[in-house]
Amino acid sequence: MADARIVAADMGETAFAIPEPADQPYPGTLDLHVDATDVERGIFNVRQRIPTARPGPVVLLYPKWLPGFHAPVAPIELFAGLRISAGGADLAWRRHPVVVHAFLVEVPPDVDAIDVEFAFLSPTDPSQGRVICSPDLFCLPWHSVVLYPAGHAARQITIAARLRVPDRWSHACPLTAEKRNDGVVAFEPVALDVLIDSPVLAGRYMRRIKLDDAVTLAVAADAPHLLDTDADQIAAHRAVVAEAQRLFGSRPFDRFTMLLALSGTLTAAGVEHHRSFEAVSDSAYFAGWKANLVRRDTIPHEFVHSWNGKHRRGADSCSPSFDRPIHNDLLWVYEGQTQYWTNVLCARSGLWSLEDTLGALALTAARYDVRPGRWRPLLDTTRDPIIAARSPLPWPSWQRSEDYYAEGALLWLDVDTRLRESTGEARSLDDFGRAFFGGRDGDWSTRPYVFDDVVDALAAIAPFAWRDWFERMLGGTRADAPLAGLDRGGYRLVYRDRPSTYQQAQEQAFGRIDLTHTLSATIGVDGRVGDVLWGGAAFAGGLTAGATIVAVAGRDFSAEGLRSLVRASTGETLALLVRRGDAVRSLSVQVPGALRYPHLERIEGVPARLDDILSARRG
Repeated sequence: MADARIVAADMGETAFAIPEPADQPYPGTLDLHVDATDVERGIFNVRQRIPTARPGPVVLLYPKWLPGFHAPVAPIELFAGLRISAGGADLAWRRHPVVVHAFLVEVPPDVDAIDVEFAFLSPTDPSQGRVICSPDLFCLPWHSVVLYPAGHAARQITIAARLRVPDRWSHACPLTAEKRNDGVVAFEPVALDVLIDSPVLAGRYMRRIKLDDAVTLAVAADAPHLLDTDADQIAAHRAVVAEAQRLFGSRPFDRFTMLLALSGTLTAAGVEHHRSFEAVSDSAYFAGWKANLVRRDTIPHEFVHSWNGKHRRGADSCSPSFDRPIHNDLLWVYEGQTQYWTNVLCARSGLWSLEDTLGALALTAARYDVRPGRWRPLLDTTRDPIIAARSPLPWPSWQRSEDYYAEGALLWLDVDTRLRESTGEARSLDDFGRAFFGGRDGDWSTRPYVFDDVVDALAAIAPFAWRDWFERMLGGTRADAPLAGLDRGGYRLVYRDRPSTYQQAQEQAFGRIDLTHTLSATIGVDGRVGDVLWGGAAFAGGLTAGATIVAVAGRDFSAEGLRSLVRASTGETLALLVRRGDAVRSLSVQVPGALRYPHLERIEGVPARLDDILSARRG
């Protein structure tokens, strides 16, 4: 006799209806228990009890459209071992043939709850997806370990979660919890959308640092010495919190827990949440503070999202349930302005010096100064989380990717300097930040907005044809990069023969040399080609991303050797030996000119507005 859990082929071909998410309470509280003790293999075992109000068909959903990812990227391929039962008897289930995150089960009479078991098989290698677990720490996103009943808005489903962690491990989470003697952490019952917005960081080695009365930095690391910090490092992180408070004027949370994992095993990441964020950085984030200069922007970026993206969110990105699609038309506010404030807070807090910040802005400006992919409007790049799902692209300079981040930041620099200029330096984007994202301290509700709200808020600060300007900048195509904000800020983009301190740090951190503005390519210290600018010298010579340079001008490849040869070969042709797969071939690349690296240079006679934008506000 066949196992009741195995579905006959003819049944599996039949689709079933998935109920619309009604805004009414689900009867009863879901119970969720996750055993996270198998950290050697990264297997999370899940047990759930789901109350049922009546017999008949019930559709269970695995979260699909994930907040902060802007796309349907829930790892359903890592979901395994599903078993559904009632009163100890197995129940047959079947998956929707198209909406593969949905499962149908028939609840028999006289049953008031069903029991669900499954496992989340977290990746053990980056090729399988985001690695979230190592033998010493893990970051658990609840969306990976929960099924929920369709037919109700996520905020109307109450769930009580428990988590078993390895012995002698600590954990951090924005939810209130009580750790029992048996290693089980019991969390307060909350709505499903709150649970999924409240990840857990747990580890063998963990430290909590109070940044102020409401904000805690919780750090887990591969080894205890990696948790050591000095006073200046903590002062800079405290300053991020203070400068954000001064910028927005209020706090859209009652408490906030920054979850920072320092690991050489986990996949680098930054994901925003309303009362927390999950960030994974280099294991030597503190220990190698100087070398990790370019990685310090993750914390201010994800922290700003509590205001911009969580408290205030584009109405088209708000969805009642995780199976319902979201739209991303306003990501140039959600992510673009957040990226702008990231640069600002890095400077105002002291995470970066003024010189570092100008170097970072120069790199961003230069990237769009040379990229030819303007056949595609900036607004259309807000579709990229769905189109490309953040997969690597062969020709990103031509295809364009999620340019609403960095080019969006340049757009908001234009807005900020325009506000300052038109009001005689009396008003700025800081005023927009307080008016648009501010509110009541402790109010962590979500307040949706639409395009008109953005336009009206800016018009209240300084009259201007904001609607027409945004529609032109976002929806039109143009040949040049949006660098007017830099010029109005008192700086121009120039190129010199030496990289800035910031660019040197970036090359060191990511193990590459950046010859984008000379050879039109970035190249790893191992010779692997990272990016080739469409239409540039390397492109014309036949170089492609993923190829490996074996030799240059008859000598074994070295990164600095290549740089030196480029410096000495202006107007000449470089002979490259290149391997791609099993094929090895010779290529010739013309060196169009001298080494060129982007910098910002002061414009005499123009107010140094950018200096003021980047200056600390706290007393």
